[in-house]
Amino acid sequence: MKRIIRMVKPLAVLFGAAALLASCSQDGLPTSQSPGPSSTATGLAYNAEDGFQVNEYLGQPEGPNLVYIEGGRTVLGSYEEDILKSHDNIERTVTVASFYMDETEIANIHWLEYLFYIKNDSSEEFYQSALPDTTVWRQPLAYNDPYVDHYLRYPGFRYFPVVGVTWVQANDFAVWRTNVVNKKLAEDAGVEVPEGGDGRIPLESGVVLPNYRLPSEAEWEYAAQALIGNQWLDENQTHKRLYPWDGHALRNPYGGQMGMFLANFKRGRGDYAGIAGKLNDGAMITDYIYNYPPNDFGLYNMAGNVNEWVRDVYRPTSFQTMNDLNPLRRDGYLDKEDKYDVPGFQSLITNKSRVYKGGGWNDVAYWMSPGTRRYIDQDSCTATIGFRCAMIRAGTNY
Repeated sequence: MKRIIRMVKPLAVLFGAAALLASCSQDGLPTSQSPGPSSTATGLAYNAEDGFQVNEYLGQPEGPNLVYIEGGRTVLGSYEEDILKSHDNIERTVTVASFYMDETEIANIHWLEYLFYIKNDSSEEFYQSALPDTTVWRQPLAYNDPYVDHYLRYPGFRYFPVVGVTWVQANDFAVWRTNVVNKKLAEDAGVEVPEGGDGRIPLESGVVLPNYRLPSEAEWEYAAQALIGNQWLDENQTHKRLYPWDGHALRNPYGGQMGMFLANFKRGRGDYAGIAGKLNDGAMITDYIYNYPPNDFGLYNMAGNVNEWVRDVYRPTSFQTMNDLNPLRRDGYLDKEDKYDVPGFQSLITNKSRVYKGGGWNDVAYWMSPGTRRYIDQDSCTATIGFRCAMIRAGTNY
């Protein structure tokens, strides 16, 4: 999908620019949405013929499925007992900028839509590389074979989370999604996007979104905690959370759903859902992406259902080295991979080891605590890992 941008309907653009430049803020100072008729640096007029063009801007557009996550200070880290003695997520105070995150996990129907479009406009090689590995369901000593053929494509599983996708495939999906969403936003705004060019719609147009991407581990953990629900008076939080909901219990304490589990997880050895007639968590494998109550940010299944890929490279000491503002480990900086390989011991920690979070349908409750973390190679996939996308909130300092 290589496209360039070209303005059409000059009169519409002219009227839009006039509305843009008609006024500044109430106190007379220019703002991003009301920059005024001329530059405060040079005095030159905006939008004059052959002059600097300032397009209309009404704020960051709404992206499909995205929920606004107001940032702030928080304490990241695991509040669960460190049963593996890994000591790899020690509590530390950080600040996370506001961002957007998908309301739900990416579902099978979304991935099938992706496959449909790239089959039409991409190479056969890329299409083949985007196919999920459905054989992740097959086990040598179990009969899960029907899921191999049916889980991705059977209509009954449309809104179940896609699995069998690698970290690399998830990133490719985010790139495709960015291009498709921005093309539609540009067309809806009256901007023609013809074939050819470098395919990028200029950010200066004011009608497109920043990139969809995987969330950082800090963003994911912050969003899962959803401590905005515990806010009291001025910068006080009444309590921390072990899970994405209040309390230490796994069952809903309120209303008609009292006693029902709040997430899809493995209840115990051999117990995935309960007994017939009262399947408490309702799912022996994955479940409908809108099942179970959302957290206080409005995000579904931030615990259970499927684990989720995040952007970070795994290091056990990341909590010691990363910045305390928008922390992210993108590579082995200050913590090289070769120091984990010693004679007689082959480490799994490399620059391709990626973190996944949140617990899944095949995990016990321990892994549903937002601070727990695990990792596998970015080219690996399982029946228990999916993902959701995130996006920066542009044009703001909070």
